[in-house]
Amino acid sequence: MSARRTAVALVAMSALLAGCGEDEPSDADDTETPTTTESSTDSETDRTTEPPEPPEPPEPSSDPTTGAGGKPEVAGTVASGLSVPWGLDFLPDGRAVVTERDTARVLVITPAEGAGEGEVVEVGRIPETAPQGEAGLLGVAVSPDFERDRSLYFYVCTAEDNRVVRAELDGDRLGDTEPVLTGIPGGFIHDGGRLEFGPDGFLYVSTGEIGEDDLARERTGYAGKILRITPSGEPAPGNPFGDEVWSWGHRNVQGLAFDEDGRLWASEFGSSSFDELNLIEAGDDYGWPTVEGTGGEPDYHDPAVTWPVDEASPSGLAYLDGALWMAALRGERLWQIPVDGATTGEPTPHFAGDYGRLRTVVVAPDGRLWLTTSNHDGRGDPAAEDDRILVVEH
Repeated sequence: MSARRTAVALVAMSALLAGCGEDEPSDADDTETPTTTESSTDSETDRTTEPPEPPEPPEPSSDPTTGAGGKPEVAGTVASGLSVPWGLDFLPDGRAVVTERDTARVLVITPAEGAGEGEVVEVGRIPETAPQGEAGLLGVAVSPDFERDRSLYFYVCTAEDNRVVRAELDGDRLGDTEPVLTGIPGGFIHDGGRLEFGPDGFLYVSTGEIGEDDLARERTGYAGKILRITPSGEPAPGNPFGDEVWSWGHRNVQGLAFDEDGRLWASEFGSSSFDELNLIEAGDDYGWPTVEGTGGEPDYHDPAVTWPVDEASPSGLAYLDGALWMAALRGERLWQIPVDGATTGEPTPHFAGDYGRLRTVVVAPDGRLWLTTSNHDGRGDPAAEDDRILVVEH
């Protein structure tokens, strides 16, 4: 284990023993001294400070449900009894690949033809995974050329670093992993972890600053960034700095989604005041830790939408029918944000408190949303069926 990762983990465990009462520690206990103003808990859980009033939201470009078919409803459960499902993507044949953060299991789910749950098969585990706190087996992305190369990509937190690895899926068996990008800083908290292939065929990778704010300000480092790489792990052609970095100055991005015009959007955990939805532009600096929320400073890219932290703690993000759909952990709701080009409308919450913590949202091949709960992550109140993957119609 690296010195940095060991130090973060030791401090985090001290916080837990001091009475945090949760599997994942608070920012104040783990990354700040008690005299700092940032006395909130970690970005995925409760904050102890009262956040300031958020700024007035932008004027909506349309009715909140325009382009999204009206009010969404949960139509059923595709899988239950899971353990912190984190990554989710679909194979060309309509089956889903799911990762579990703490078990390091890789599952393939065949949806039922009618109502009811689908068939869940464990196809393998990622052996180098070293789960702790928010770290473990995180994002998954199916290769755009899967029918030819059979490749799945995973974001894995190991004992040495965080990394992107690749493995081939042969029937119901996952092959050995091959490193694609290594050396991403890893820690007990704020590991990022979302993977998304863009319409350009390149792989976008979200990382966190592992609770060390200065890492987000290191332009050439991997932490607190969105990276853009080729499927073999090289800097993608056209990257703004000639290396892997696409955007920087992030705290902890766990959601990536492309809209119908190819714009990249990202959901990002704030600290004690504001969580963010950002429109990502190549080379831009998103300001953490100098700015949280809207700063209005010319050197930093302001968010498109902000939320008080108790209403969001956003993780997964998807785009469907003119709206972005954002899963909220502490907020325990699914946010619907209409978009018109680069303009966002007024967000609308759905399912507030109905299913507990919501981690990942993905568009299924049939045009419905799959939405995962995250109630076994040490911070939720699991129901008997948790964790689940819900099917949402709208």
